Amino acid sequence: MKFLNDQRPANDLTYADVFMVPSRSSVASRLDVDLTTPDGVGTTIPLVVANMTAVAGRRMAETVARRGGLAILPQDIPLRAVDTTIADVKSRHAVLETPITIDPEAPVAEVLPLLGKRAHGAAVVLKGTEPVGIVTDRDCQGVDRFARVADVMTSDIVTVSADTDPAAVFETLTRRHIHLVPVLDGDVMVGVLTRKGVLRSAIYQPSLDREGRLMVGAAVGINGDVAGRAKALLTSGADVLVVDTAHGHQDKMLAVLPRVVAERDAHEAATGVRVPVVAGNVVSAAGARELAEAGADVIKVGVGPGAMCTTRMMTGVGRPQFSAVLECAGAAREAGATVWADGGVKYPRDVALGLAAGAASVMVGSWFAGTYESPGDLQGDAEGRLYKESFGMASARAVRARTKERSAFERARSALFEEGISSSRMYLDPERPGVEDLLDSIISGVRSSFTYAGARTIAEFQERAVVGVQSAAGYEEGRPRHTSW
Repeated sequence: MKFLNDQRPANDLTYADVFMVPSRSSVASRLDVDLTTPDGVGTTIPLVVANMTAVAGRRMAETVARRGGLAILPQDIPLRAVDTTIADVKSRHAVLETPITIDPEAPVAEVLPLLGKRAHGAAVVLKGTEPVGIVTDRDCQGVDRFARVADVMTSDIVTVSADTDPAAVFETLTRRHIHLVPVLDGDVMVGVLTRKGVLRSAIYQPSLDREGRLMVGAAVGINGDVAGRAKALLTSGADVLVVDTAHGHQDKMLAVLPRVVAERDAHEAATGVRVPVVAGNVVSAAGARELAEAGADVIKVGVGPGAMCTTRMMTGVGRPQFSAVLECAGAAREAGATVWADGGVKYPRDVALGLAAGAASVMVGSWFAGTYESPGDLQGDAEGRLYKESFGMASARAVRARTKERSAFERARSALFEEGISSSRMYLDPERPGVEDLLDSIISGVRSSFTYAGARTIAEFQERAVVGVQSAAGYEEGRPRHTSW
């Protein structure tokens, strides 16, 4: 990346402070762009779901991996639950979507809470293993909550075989004017497909481990038995280990990181599988360099840019994200590592600019919290708008969860030091209520950015991108207006 007219400013920059200048390009189509990440992780799009309890769970992990990204399970989750979650994600089909299933004799009240767990918004009614109907939220409106699902379901359903060509499935869905079709392998349902799902399967390549299973990462903190937890996560099948703390450039991190790397190396010697180790967060070249020297393959960059984080307002500590990524990426590159840009993205342009600054992937947290796939329960406000609750990982709420095994006194004392929002409503966008809808929007914007730069890969983009600095008025000029003046 280079600055327009080589005018590198003295002050640090946020994503909103910069813009990209188009260059002569031979890239004719967005589909000619390969977004495989250069960090060796194995992801095919440069998006990582942040290890936040309100964001990264089982449904999020499998859905994002199916489209080429990666989710990191939070460090607060008990090891037994992490083991179950990783196994569940890896058991899911790499192309077919996971169905919601319900018994025909179940009451409507039982299926209603399940419909908001998947973006396709439908449940397949199974009698034994045979699909006998489809039920949606619309089918359940205006009926007694104790009514049987069999009484409200649509029983005229279409099924397809698992070996049916995706284009033929799409034609069937379109011709029959239906949204979802169960997919059968013999007499057993192995998943479902929607029209959008078929199209996405032709555009995205899933993130898969060497056994062809969906990938998922997991985080570990720097307190307690860090090496023991890292070993357990490796045994469970985590594809990436993230050693995570708010202040990554500290002695404790530099002490425990080599232990995690040693566990990884022992696991690699025993299995032949190398699991990347990510560590952070830092915002300086010195921090990135020392974490790389301590064994991190990827450095997580960002202090305070997240929507749920109050660190900068509470402490004055942090750094504008674009400059932090730019400096840390350069230092990491010299040390043989790469970086992830963690936080601060609000629009697809920010993801593209994070990549231009040198990030191999961009981590997203709160932006994905307001989707069907995030772990929280779907709720509605007084106006009927749907939302999910989100909270920061340094908030009192998160600290309570992280310290639940300590004494009441220690927990109360820790709760006094809060640097995050404990409860925030993240509203679902009616136009993009599922995480895949957001992925489509982000990846579309990023691919377009690459065509403007004349780049077919992330490495080419980072080489060719030309970035300029703008005023607040310049940023405002680029914002669309949905109403007239």
